[in-house]
Amino acid sequence: MNTNINQRRVQRTGGSTYTISLPKNWAVDNKITAGSVLTFYPEGSSIILTTENNSERSEGSVKISNMDKGEIIRSIFSMYVSGFEVIKLESGQITVDQRRTIRDATRQLVGVEIVEETAGYIKLQDLLDNSEMPIRGTVERMQSMVLSMLSDAMASVIKNDIELAEDVIERDNDVDRLWFVVSRAFRTSLISPTKMQDLGMGRLDCFDYHTCAEQLERIGDHAVKISYMKKELDKIPEDLSGDLERLYGLSKEIIVLSIEAMRTEDKNKGREMANEARTRVAEIEGMMLGMVNSMGKTKMLSPIDAQKIGLIADSISRCADYGGNIAETVLQKNSPRPEF
Repeated sequence: MNTNINQRRVQRTGGSTYTISLPKNWAVDNKITAGSVLTFYPEGSSIILTTENNSERSEGSVKISNMDKGEIIRSIFSMYVSGFEVIKLESGQITVDQRRTIRDATRQLVGVEIVEETAGYIKLQDLLDNSEMPIRGTVERMQSMVLSMLSDAMASVIKNDIELAEDVIERDNDVDRLWFVVSRAFRTSLISPTKMQDLGMGRLDCFDYHTCAEQLERIGDHAVKISYMKKELDKIPEDLSGDLERLYGLSKEIIVLSIEAMRTEDKNKGREMANEARTRVAEIEGMMLGMVNSMGKTKMLSPIDAQKIGLIADSISRCADYGGNIAETVLQKNSPRPEF
């Protein structure tokens, strides 16, 4: 990548038209000739210039002959998140197991369908328009799903409900599907000015919402972890149930407060809410210490059960930390931005 900085003096031609010359090496590398059409995208004090052709779909291919199931799935996910609109999976002879794996992976991605299939390749195509699932709305859907998962995971612990724990585990795929959508939109916004305009927000805002979605996805993972711990536990003592409920209540307040701070258009109010959330994260440590002391006094627990309850408490605490990370993003989002 050539990072040489070129400066050009603006000239005035025809009385009302401003012109500037293009660096010759860049023009040659990108096959720019007289009559070529370039597209400009104003962004604040900057202008992005691109040769991008909106009519062409970005297509990528990968050889899957020697890949195992996990490698095939990761390759499809990676190419999807990277922004490829057409993904071609090639092999001398695609096996039945490989076809099944490809179909399973496709079902985990929003908008992706198998559009062509032969003995030697399978072609996937993303049929989703970025404008149909804007980042802001997608993150709000993630928030709703994740908070519901965390609430149900804790209910399964307190109420000794195995079926509810299993349901939380199954819902993790739905959160992952939305996380892939946000990741894809964010990465393509860095590469393609056209895709960035489709998102309806600038790069910095896109980055902030991507960061928020990343924290939500991690909270969802901990809801699943809590549910797995519950499946290995019998009913826990009431005093510890109360401690877990109080810990979860504070963690949820931090997460909700941070997300509301992200969503508000009032910057001053957003900063106040984010600062309050960050302050309350510190309270979690004191509650964790009190719970450890309570567990030490409880004679009814086996060492293994005590460890698992401790892991549940740790997951709740980590969820609060992720809420605090969202609050930190809000503080950065609402701070003054330098002009370069």
